[in-house]
Amino acid sequence: MNTAPIRQYLLGLQDSIVNGLEAADGGSFQRDEWQRLAGGGGITRIIEGGDLLERGGVGFSHVLGDKLPPSASAHRPELAGRAWEAMGVSLVMHPRNPYVPTVHMNVRMFRAFADGQDDVFWFGGGMDLTPYYGFEEDATHFHRTCRDALAPHGADYYPRFKRWCDEYFFLKHRDEPRGIGGIFFDDFAELGEDGSFAMLRAVGDAFLPAYLPIVERRRHQQYGERERDWQGYRRGRYVEFNLVWDRGTLFGLQSGGRTESILMSMPPVVNWRYDYHPEAGTPEAALLTEFVNGRDWL
Repeated sequence: MNTAPIRQYLLGLQDSIVNGLEAADGGSFQRDEWQRLAGGGGITRIIEGGDLLERGGVGFSHVLGDKLPPSASAHRPELAGRAWEAMGVSLVMHPRNPYVPTVHMNVRMFRAFADGQDDVFWFGGGMDLTPYYGFEEDATHFHRTCRDALAPHGADYYPRFKRWCDEYFFLKHRDEPRGIGGIFFDDFAELGEDGSFAMLRAVGDAFLPAYLPIVERRRHQQYGERERDWQGYRRGRYVEFNLVWDRGTLFGLQSGGRTESILMSMPPVVNWRYDYHPEAGTPEAALLTEFVNGRDWL
C-alpha cells in the first residue's frame, strides 16, 4: 500500500484548515514540529487567546511502531504483534463566545503489516458539534453538510455514520450524548483503498463549509458571566469524554505519542459543579432536553 498520497493530502488539509481559521480569527497558529523517538512525528498547529478561538489545535501526525498497542489490537486481535503506521489530521476548536459551538474533526489512516503477509489497512474519521446553546438552523446546517459530503459515495452512509457518531460520542457514565453529533466511521475499508481514501477526503474537505457559516452567525452575539459559566460547566463533559472514552486519546498515549499534541483538545477554562441541573425553562435547560438527545436533524 502506497501511503505517500495520503500523507500529502493530510498535510494539505492541515494547511487549508489553518488558513481558513486564521482568516476567521485574525490571529496566527503557532507551528510546532516534533519527532517521535519510536518512529515518525508530526506538526501541531495551535492558537491560544485569539479573538474568536480561546484555544484551538489542528494536528498532523504520522507515527510508526514495531508492535500494535492494545487499543489498536483490541478489536482485531489477529493483528497483535504486527508493525504499524498511522497518520491523520485531528482538530478541536474551543471558541471564546459561548454561542459559538466547540467542534471536533478527525480523519486518519491505519496500516498493519508483516513480512510475507498482505497489508491490513483501514480509514476512519468524522466530525461532531458540541454547542453550549442550541440553534436548530446551526444543527441542521452541520448535518446537511455532512450528508451532502457523503452522498456521492452512497445514500446509506450518512444515516449509518450519523448513528455511529451518536453511539460513539456518548458519555456512558453520564448516560448522555456529548453534543449534537455529526458523522463518525472507523475500521473502514469496504470501498477498497481508493474508494475508502476518497471517503476520507470527502469528510476532511467538508469541515470548513460545515463549521464556518455557524461561526459567522454566532460570533457577535452578546454574552456575559452566566453564559461563560455554563460554557465552562459543559466543557467539563468534553474533558470527561476525551479522557475516559476516546479511542484516539488512548491510542496516542499507549503508543508513546506526544502528550502535548494529544491533549491539545482540552479546553483552556473548565469547571465542575456537584449534581448541577439548570433551571427548567432556561436556554441552558433547553440544550439538554431539545438538542443533546441524538435527534434526527434532517
